[in-house]
Amino acid sequence: MITFEWLIGLLLGAVLLSAIARRTGVPYPTFLAIGGVALTFIPAGPTWTLEPDLALALFVAPVLLDAAYDTSLRDLRENWLPVSTLVFVAVGLTIAAVAIVTRWLVPDMSWAVAIALGAIVAPPDAAAATAVLRQVRLPHRILKILEGESLLNDASALLVYRVAVGAAMVQHFKWSDFAPSIAIALVGSLIAGYLFATISMTITRRITDAPSAIIVQFAGTFTVWIVAEHIGLSGILTIVAYAITIARTAPARTPARLRVPSYAVWETAVFVLNVLAFVVIGMQLRPIWERLDDPVRFNYCMIAAAVLATVLLTRIVWVMSYNTVRRAAIARHGFHPRRPSSAPTWQGGIVVSWCGMRGIVTLAAAFALPVSFPYRDLILLTAFAVVLGSLVIQGLTLKPLIAALRLKDESPVAGEVAHARAVSLRAALDEIDGDTSEAAEILRLEYRALLLRTDADSDAGIQGELLADPLRRRAIAAARRSLLALRQSEVIGDDAFHRLEEELDWAELSAQK
Repeated sequence: MITFEWLIGLLLGAVLLSAIARRTGVPYPTFLAIGGVALTFIPAGPTWTLEPDLALALFVAPVLLDAAYDTSLRDLRENWLPVSTLVFVAVGLTIAAVAIVTRWLVPDMSWAVAIALGAIVAPPDAAAATAVLRQVRLPHRILKILEGESLLNDASALLVYRVAVGAAMVQHFKWSDFAPSIAIALVGSLIAGYLFATISMTITRRITDAPSAIIVQFAGTFTVWIVAEHIGLSGILTIVAYAITIARTAPARTPARLRVPSYAVWETAVFVLNVLAFVVIGMQLRPIWERLDDPVRFNYCMIAAAVLATVLLTRIVWVMSYNTVRRAAIARHGFHPRRPSSAPTWQGGIVVSWCGMRGIVTLAAAFALPVSFPYRDLILLTAFAVVLGSLVIQGLTLKPLIAALRLKDESPVAGEVAHARAVSLRAALDEIDGDTSEAAEILRLEYRALLLRTDADSDAGIQGELLADPLRRRAIAAARRSLLALRQSEVIGDDAFHRLEEELDWAELSAQK
């Protein structure tokens, strides 16, 4: 009963902290990290345990799937260069810098263990940054770069993490023994993700009950991760391929009465998993802290501070260096994006470099280390310190920094939304064209009025209580088909698509009453 009471209290406390975070413009993981530290020093606090092997599957798989599902392949492809440098170069430099600093401070630590620590703290949690960035009007390009980074940097860092942990746990490491399996894992994970998604869509399209569909979605996510890990593939890459494949096919097959509750449940589940990650891993710090004497505590804190400084500075140095070279190239050759977009600026470089907050992936990867792993206590404390430090230092200062830099948003999504809404309304009108019934005439007048409002105001949408009738549902279905075609042809991105998808979902649900 005590555990249940603590769980209720922690969830309610997290809701309160989330509300405070929204009011102050601070990422809610910042307050969760502070709360996790507070739990470490509460003598009467709970002592929950979790199997290390379960950490990545439980905390990372659903969060990663949620992020991958919303990723726009069009925007990711158009920003491939900056995203790639963050995913590979920035992560690689961070791993190397942390390994060098840690080896200098702890000479007895092997390179494999030091690299594993570097891989744990290397991937930023851009979800924390975008929680702030979406509250202000920033260039759309910066948001897409950070979202693309958050999707792929986990895969690159955890691939290095997997090799380093394997090397640290064996006496004689040979790269030739690992290289073939890594290559197979990379290719096989992408293929497996696509195959799993195909199977999943075949099964779930026959489920018409919302609770059952949502349960199957979560069970499928965990199953994909577990199976991928068991057969030697990368759970991260498999989940990413799985989610992106489903995201491209599910909207056309999933009715609104299943999609709306699914989105709500997934958003809640991701929030709860973030809460549990900070709480459960924060609890593991108490026994570690208590069994250390004062000199060792001080030494560990100094190492953690040095790693935190290394992580933050490495990202700043790399991002600003790349930004300087990129702006010089643009000044010489010009800037010619495929779609209207703001050119890179030094202000944007500062924002991207300061969006290096670590989060749930770092915590889960640290906790997932085998119990017998060398220096596990030091790594766990350091990882939590890096997460806490980056969330507090950068999370509390990001919004004031953005305000001081005065960046402007060219708002391409608003233009895409207005265009797509007009196209979908015309498709709805075409669907009922030729129907001479009174109901059809009323519906035509309504949609024409909405079309005029769309031309005058891009925020005007298909909303409100609608009359339930088959004719209206047929018109909404035609509008949805046109919206899917616009997304497929990449006339609009996923941001505009999901905004209008939500409008049509509510219109469809209202028309079914």
